[in-house]
Amino acid sequence: MDQTAVVAFIAAALARETGAPVETKQTHVSLLFLAGDLVFKLKKAIVFPYLDFSTPALREKACRAELALNSRAAPDLYLGVRRITQEPGGLAFDGPGPLVDCIVVMRRFEEASLFDAMAREGRLTPAHIEALAAKLANFHASAQRFREVGGAEVFAHLLDLNEDSFAHCGIFAQREIDRLNARFRAELKELAALLDARALAGFVRLCHGDLYLRNICLFQGRPTLFDCIEFDPRLAQIDVLYDVAFTLMDLWLLGRHDLANLLFNRYVSALSRTVPDMPAKTRDGYAALPFFMALRAAIRAHIAASQAHSGNPESNAALEREARAYFALAEDLLTPRPNVIVAIGGLSGTGKSTLSAAIAGDIGAPPGARMLNSDRTRKAMHRIAPTDRLPAAAYEINITGAVYLRLLSRAMDAWAQGRSIVLDAVYSTEEERDAVAKLARESGAPFVGIWLDAPPEVLRRRVRERPHGVSDADLSVLEGQLARDVGRVDWIRLDATLPDLPGRVLEIIRIAFADNI
Repeated sequence: MDQTAVVAFIAAALARETGAPVETKQTHVSLLFLAGDLVFKLKKAIVFPYLDFSTPALREKACRAELALNSRAAPDLYLGVRRITQEPGGLAFDGPGPLVDCIVVMRRFEEASLFDAMAREGRLTPAHIEALAAKLANFHASAQRFREVGGAEVFAHLLDLNEDSFAHCGIFAQREIDRLNARFRAELKELAALLDARALAGFVRLCHGDLYLRNICLFQGRPTLFDCIEFDPRLAQIDVLYDVAFTLMDLWLLGRHDLANLLFNRYVSALSRTVPDMPAKTRDGYAALPFFMALRAAIRAHIAASQAHSGNPESNAALEREARAYFALAEDLLTPRPNVIVAIGGLSGTGKSTLSAAIAGDIGAPPGARMLNSDRTRKAMHRIAPTDRLPAAAYEINITGAVYLRLLSRAMDAWAQGRSIVLDAVYSTEEERDAVAKLARESGAPFVGIWLDAPPEVLRRRVRERPHGVSDADLSVLEGQLARDVGRVDWIRLDATLPDLPGRVLEIIRIAFADNI
């Protein structure tokens, strides 16, 4: 269908309504008209293997689905749907005449607030990621469940669509496509039982479905999810981890392994608090994450490839480079990585948590190691928020012992699922340090113990000046630690004030890998 007249009508109507110049943009399936504080969104009259917008009725159905589905996560961003009808005097909105087309009406926001722009420009912070993790966990916790949908069956369908799309995109050699498809099929076979178990446990839900960074914005000061999949329910009735994997993959492509790892860790911790007790393997699903991220990269590869036929040589070349980058990323994400258990100890103020966050994204299978922190674990055991304060009684020796046992149990759960672990605690006694090293040894895991040292005056300054966060340790707690003998420390001792401390620790870990081959 030729939408030329519809495009002209929409642009003129928006200019009249806002009194502002109209800017147009396009995605692979939509045309966007932006002016003032409004956006009019028109579906293109197109057909792909995974969608059909060929008729006005199908486009209206998609618009209404988009409004309903996106109102779950962005009710203040989506304003309504307008039908475009043919009237005696020409095209009009919501007239009694025959349907010609349909649009979604949205509030406009600054493009600079898109998470992909923020990430590329270095403005996306850990605080944004923490807020996003909480938003996603709440969104998924309330989403409709589909226990009757088979977990592995969903991904077999996605792989079918992928193979069909690659066959028609005309960029990749058949041997490349066959190699990637074979790796995906082999991974799916390995993961089938886990995916089915997660589906039966209720982890297949009505998700966003297209959660890459450009579909997340900072709106009214909060991370906001928009533009979810509306054209095929099967593409959004997916495992919740597969939904998050799109965001993880996008951050990974941009080299922000630290933010991807932080999102993974905060999200799985938040979501696990919303589900009943069940086997850790089923609840966590860690083994599926590289597959999920790789599949998301492959989807972006064939979407970019399908757009690289605009007739504009410069644009086509950029899209082809993008497609090849995503394709290479998909292959890399499916490449096995060695795993390790890392424990970081030291007195309050040595920077254990900062170091953990800096290295975890570069350890083990994507999106990096599971970070386990004694302060967060202690507060989770007391069922309070990580930044809430606990009374002094919560730090008595018997409770601390239970916290350290819980850390070890969670570490073994993650290790059994093929995930590296970074443990972060004071580990102020020989017994505590020996216990984690012994458990790693008995599990056959390469182990690296790092003990951070710093002069007392440095520790006092850091504890005094740091903002309130997860740790409840104040100067009185630090003084108590300084007065106690930590005993024999046979972990690798490092000066916590050294420059490029994360780089030094990662090099130590690489050597540990080499020693264990």
